[in-house]
Amino acid sequence: MQVKDVMTQELITVSTQDTAAAAARLLSRYNIGAVPVCNQDGKLKGMLTDRDIVLRCIAADRDPNTTTVDKIMTEQVVSVSPEDQAATAADQMARARVRRLPVTEHGRVVGMVSLGDLAVRPDYSTEASACLSEICSNILRR
Repeated sequence: MQVKDVMTQELITVSTQDTAAAAARLLSRYNIGAVPVCNQDGKLKGMLTDRDIVLRCIAADRDPNTTTVDKIMTEQVVSVSPEDQAATAADQMARARVRRLPVTEHGRVVGMVSLGDLAVRPDYSTEASACLSEICSNILRR
């Protein structure tokens, strides 16, 4: 099965110049934990997670109403192609210790694939379980 068969295509994204507060409201409104950060033509620039907002903005005593996403986002992002195998996505998540990956074509974000997307597929529940186990064991080793 390919990533395009399990990915979410309805994208919520933010730009580098959006504020942390605006991004947090999007995360809350759509009940999601991460959003791709894109430039105006849809090219991936980074990822922003709820954890980025808390640790790099709030805990760092920055004002979320004036701090822009480019100051707190994660710039080094692992992504997959829609044509990659779903097992490859699970492997990438485990290695990068993340639960979500942007799906890109020619640098543009076309979807997101999450550990949850894999876990609900009976044919990939084993890979999802192994991925979560690897993520958790890596966190415990820190």
